[in-house]
Amino acid sequence: MGYGISGEGMTLSSFVVRNAFRNKRRSLLTMISISFSLLLLTMMICIWRSFYIDQVAPEAARRLIVRDRVSLAFFLPAYYREKIRAVPGINSVVPLTWFGGRYIDNRPEHFFAQVGTDPEEYLKVASDKIVPPDQLKAWQQDRAGALVDVTLADKYGWKIGDKITLQANIFPTDLNLTIRAIYHRDPPQNALYFNAKYLEEAVPWFKGQAGWYAAQVDSAENVARASRQIDEMFHNSPLQTKTESEKAFQLGFVASLGNIKAFILGICGAVVFAIMLVSANTMAMSVRSRTREVALLKTLGFTRQRVLSVFVSEAVALALAGGLMGVGLAIPVIAAITHRFLGLGIPLNMRVNGITAALALLVSVILGIVSGYLPAYRASRMNIVEGLRHIG
Repeated sequence: MGYGISGEGMTLSSFVVRNAFRNKRRSLLTMISISFSLLLLTMMICIWRSFYIDQVAPEAARRLIVRDRVSLAFFLPAYYREKIRAVPGINSVVPLTWFGGRYIDNRPEHFFAQVGTDPEEYLKVASDKIVPPDQLKAWQQDRAGALVDVTLADKYGWKIGDKITLQANIFPTDLNLTIRAIYHRDPPQNALYFNAKYLEEAVPWFKGQAGWYAAQVDSAENVARASRQIDEMFHNSPLQTKTESEKAFQLGFVASLGNIKAFILGICGAVVFAIMLVSANTMAMSVRSRTREVALLKTLGFTRQRVLSVFVSEAVALALAGGLMGVGLAIPVIAAITHRFLGLGIPLNMRVNGITAALALLVSVILGIVSGYLPAYRASRMNIVEGLRHIG
């Protein structure tokens, strides 16, 4: 063609971009389809990263959860608390019980964690929660008081002194609570805590029991040893225990809703397949409509490799443009759902970081190459005479 290296590179780039978006309607529809697929893929990557990759805060790394070995449905006796406290390295222990009541109605956006505990010692274990001293004292002194996350309070417009009712679901009683304290935590937890004694008074058969125990270990180095000693201590008891890190406990709780890993991988597989179909169909249509043009390019000196690279580059350009749109949409969408749907098991620290965005865009580029290769290969093998005779 007679171009210099830099001039040829610039000319080919302009040529690829111009032809990739020449049919504006088709290109726009393709980009929109790919963008929605990449939006979903980015969300799945964020959920996977938040659940299985991101590290917990130093305070959370020193927290242990002690629960029944068989199921969370079985309660543990109250006397287990002092036995756990006696294990070397354990600083504090509190009981925790899932209430699972209804607030307003059964809609998912009105569901949030509701946990009974011991207000006197709870913040010694949950040291990453920040509560004003006067509010903490008010919560500890009110048997029907509640401690709530600031994000949860903002969502419902709760203020100190407001009264709320959690309707019976698991336990046969409603809880009439008063907001006595609001805590801050990074990332937000969106949970409500109340005095477990209040629940014991309302439900006599629950007295002297707890759903599970949370324990604070003096150092991360002692976590494994303390976990092992706790389980060994209750090995011959009627109710054996399973002691694990807080993150492992949370993953186990989420897993009780279903096979989350299989769900995420299934969604990702479907998204990848959809992107391939959309991109491949667009490139096939583009090649068919430009048969004579391809033949003309070959008469001007374009080699098979050059024709192949041009059409594959067009597929990549479309896929990458759609990927950029999808990742861009994912940022506000993920920020919105993590604060609106508080109780659906969605990690509240989920966000699109640089690695997630790069991975999603890399997937779009690879799929652009794969989906565009076959139409591009056919175009590169086209006979010049037959191409120039083509009418369509």
